[in-house]
Amino acid sequence: MEQDVNKELQRLLFMQRERLMVRSSYEHEFDFYDLVATGEVEEVMRQVREYHISELRGVGTLSPDRLRNVRYHLIISIAMISRYCINYGMDVETSYSLSDIYIQKCDAATSTNQLDEIQQMCIEDYCTRMRALRLDNIFSKHVVRAIEYIYSHLQDRILVPDLSEYLGLNDAYFSKLFKKETGVSVSDFIRIKKIDAAKHMLKHSDYSCLSISQFLSFSTQSHFIQAFKKQTGLTPEEYRKENFHRAFPKDVKTKQGASLPVEHTEEELARLLEEAKNKNLASPTRMPHEEESPAL
Repeated sequence: MEQDVNKELQRLLFMQRERLMVRSSYEHEFDFYDLVATGEVEEVMRQVREYHISELRGVGTLSPDRLRNVRYHLIISIAMISRYCINYGMDVETSYSLSDIYIQKCDAATSTNQLDEIQQMCIEDYCTRMRALRLDNIFSKHVVRAIEYIYSHLQDRILVPDLSEYLGLNDAYFSKLFKKETGVSVSDFIRIKKIDAAKHMLKHSDYSCLSISQFLSFSTQSHFIQAFKKQTGLTPEEYRKENFHRAFPKDVKTKQGASLPVEHTEEELARLLEEAKNKNLASPTRMPHEEESPAL
């Protein structure tokens, strides 16, 4: 039996070398799960829209049947997300029950298009719940609504008066409340979150510095570079050189940077499926945030 496995392993490794097959980045996969578990909905959904599970880029073959192969990889992804979310504070039963629901949907799917829809639905559900969980435990209702608005409009020019009007609050009162609860001014918070979004785009996409600055509504590219360096100590290009992960082979027909599951063995798949059914694992250890300037 052991000889058969080793023989098959050598055959697969040889075939992968011959076909120049490139696996998805292991570190990049975990970065994606971290984004889900920390509630970064916009960045997560941007990546999901750029990579559908049915594309099977940078992953191995768990079944010769394409539908079953996609299903297995999605089930593994769901199982991983459920555990990451528990690690970041989601109730164990809630996370496992959500996992059961979406795995059962995977089991009932009859096409890869349905599996793509389940992928998006599941990831958005977990990510949205994690954002709500983290915000509800820290901030007041007004500040939560303000942060939600900022997250949802990072691509826009966000002004403090617009936020105050949206919340129905006086500008001065809102600014004071926000800084008291978050420790930073509204404008600084907006800038921090825009730069965080830029870091993810530099790390996981091929978008140019100019495109990113325009997408995030910085007034000029030089303003973006200045703000980025002030927050990170690096220029955007320096940050990209140090952190960029090319998860897939260069392909002019697809955007780079979106990554979900990496290679898993049949043994790992069986183990994860068994865990999802029995829930006998112990719960993972829970892991543990100037003067007002014009808003971006």
